[in-house]
Formats: sequence, C-alpha cells, structure tokens
Amino acid sequence: MPADLAVIGLGHLGLPLAQAATTAGISTIGYDPDPRAAAPSGNDGPLSATEIRRLRAAGFRTTTNPAALSKVRTAVISADTPLGEDHALDLTTLADAARALAAQLRPHTTVILESTVHPGTTEEFLRPLLEEGSGLVAGRDFHLACSPSRHDPGNRTHRYGNTPKVIGGLTPACTEAAATFYGRLTDKVVRAKGPREAETTKLLETNYRHINIALMNEMAVFCHDIGVDLWDVIRCAETKPFGFQAFRPGPGMGGHAAPIDPKHLSRKGRSPSYPLRMVELAQEVNDRMPRYVIQRCATLLNEHGKSARGARVLLLGVTYKPDIGDQEGSPAREIASRLMELGAHLTYHDPFVPQWHVLDRPVPRADSLYEAAADADLTVLLQSHRTYDMQGLAVKAQLLLDTRGATPTGAAHRL
Repeated sequence: MPADLAVIGLGHLGLPLAQAATTAGISTIGYDPDPRAAAPSGNDGPLSATEIRRLRAAGFRTTTNPAALSKVRTAVISADTPLGEDHALDLTTLADAARALAAQLRPHTTVILESTVHPGTTEEFLRPLLEEGSGLVAGRDFHLACSPSRHDPGNRTHRYGNTPKVIGGLTPACTEAAATFYGRLTDKVVRAKGPREAETTKLLETNYRHINIALMNEMAVFCHDIGVDLWDVIRCAETKPFGFQAFRPGPGMGGHAAPIDPKHLSRKGRSPSYPLRMVELAQEVNDRMPRYVIQRCATLLNEHGKSARGARVLLLGVTYKPDIGDQEGSPAREIASRLMELGAHLTYHDPFVPQWHVLDRPVPRADSLYEAAADADLTVLLQSHRTYDMQGLAVKAQLLLDTRGATPTGAAHRL
C-alpha cells in the first residue's frame, strides 16, 4: 500500500518525525538500509519501547528495501551526519540516503532535508546526487527544501506540534510544498529566504547553545576558585527581565547537535575567510570539563583522607540529557574511563540504562541506590533524572559532588 511520507534514516531525527506524522494521520513508512535501525526496539533510541509499539499499531512500517520510496508524495531525509575525527560533518550516510532516493524518485515529489549540515549542502551536495540519480531537475520536476530538525528529546513542554518549523526551499514553490506538508504537523511554519538560510539557522541555534554553556563552564571553574556560589549567582542573574538568558554548567557537552565550525567543511575548496573563533574556543572549554570533574573528584577524596586509587565511586546518571536513555556524546563515559585509569572502583546507577560498558568492560550497576550511595566513598551526580531524590541522596552519601546544581544549597559539593 503506497504511503504519503517516507522518512529516510530512522535515528534520533527520523523516528520522532515518523511519530509526529503518524499521529497527524499521515500514512508513513520508514526506510533505513541498516536492518537494526529499520527494526527499532526502543531500548536505546529516541522513542521508548511503548512509543514504538504505539507507532506500529497506528500503521507505521519500516523497510530496508529502497523500492518502497517510489510512490511517496513526500520524502524527508533525516540521515545522521556525525562529526568525524577532523571535526567535519560526515555526510556519508546522507549521500547513501540521497542515492537510494534518487533511484526511486518520481516527478512532483517533495524532498526535504532535516539532517544537520553545513550551509550550502542542500544545493551543492544533495541536489546533484538527486538529479544525477533520477534524471529529474530540482525546482522543476520535483520540490527540494531544507527544514533542520528542532527535536528536543525529553522536553515535555516543547513538542513537535508546538515547535515552529523553519523551511527554506530551492524555489518559492518548493518552500510552499514543504510548508504544506509541515503545516499538518506543527502550529507554525517559518519561511526562510532559501535553503542556505534554513541551514544556517541550525548552525546559529546549535552554536549559540554551546557558546553559552561554555561561558557557564568557565564561570564554574572561576567561581569555585574564588569561593563564590555560581548557582546562586545564576539564580540572581536570571531575575533580570532583559538581556540575559540562563544557561547552566555541567560535566561536559553531549548529544547529537555538535557545534559546527564552517572551517571544518567536508568538501575541498570550501574554506571560509573568517572562521568562527568563538565556536572553536567554546568547544575547547566544554571538552575540558570532564577533566575538571576528575580533578574535583580527586581533590574531594584527598581532602577526606582518601586516594582515587582504590576509592569506591558511584556515578549517577550516564545519559546526555535527563529522563531519556540516549548516551550520545555523554561526558559520563570519559569521566568513568579516567576514574578507572586512576584505579577507582566504579559502580553506576541510571534508571534509563540497564547495562553500561566503559573501556570494553562492564560497569556494575547499583541495585539499591541509597545503599550504594552510603557505601561509596564518593558519589558523583552527572545527570539529574527526575526520579532522583537529591535531598535524600545527599543525606545518604558519604561524599557527594553535584555537577548539575540539583541538590539543595549546602547539601553537597557543587561544580
């Protein structure tokens, strides 16, 4: 049975889109060449097992066969574009998705790119692949647009339906075709001048977050050194009704939305004349935070007459965001590996992560949270899940380092 929508790439972007479309009554299929991705279980993805079951019950189906793409009206490419070792976006999966779609592309189809990409990717990278593989011309035979994803996992306030979608089409007709589609999913559609403006919107949003968190991370180190409670400073500063938005420090940066520096372009000959120096510096600052957490751990243990070697350390929360199971880019892994290298004996607790491996070794999971906190020489809160009673844990723990500012004032050592 033909579907109205094909979601190409069933990762952290594709499945939430499929969920929103299916909920809106749009007949949807999901395509991914990886059999594991095409059979989501909800164990470690953006949707829970219950949400996956509901999605399938509503008619959503997945496939590894690209022929299923041949009869859809709209195709949204949501392939992952992770940062490579050179800090450039890896467009390999995006290219594979484009080629698979191009071979099946039919006239009058609307193709939309949601993946995180550099400005210019829709026109200079995706468009040629689609045209060469299909024999069709974008803007004439099929519609082409970019609408960067704004999905925020675990956010209970801003969902797909009430988060505005930015759309930039190759032509005005392309923009309107994409706007018609997204108008069925969200309350507000924002039309950009073109694909480059839409792509750069994502770049600005992502880098804005990283730069401001980097500022807070630097302030955390500075305030600790001079004996100032940064968390109280933030509480006071956020009462200002203009010119300030509160961000908070943490043990490091995680998630799928990596900072984007245009100097790290994946195609040769595209070096801009002015790199984003603030982004480079923010990345350096945020990358230092796991090491700073280790420093604080070692200092706290030493102040209490204990060495990191042989110390029993309990890590609380190993995901990159609260109340989800996604571990992508979580600083917990680097912190755990460095503690292991110092000779600490680790256990962890996370209600969303039943098993956890670091340095190819399983980390024991604490069954009884309060008993584990009482037994540990040091407990480190890395992610503040809602299920954690931080006041109770502060009472039970021998020594507690709170990297998220979740404990009551004076109940623990804060970052």
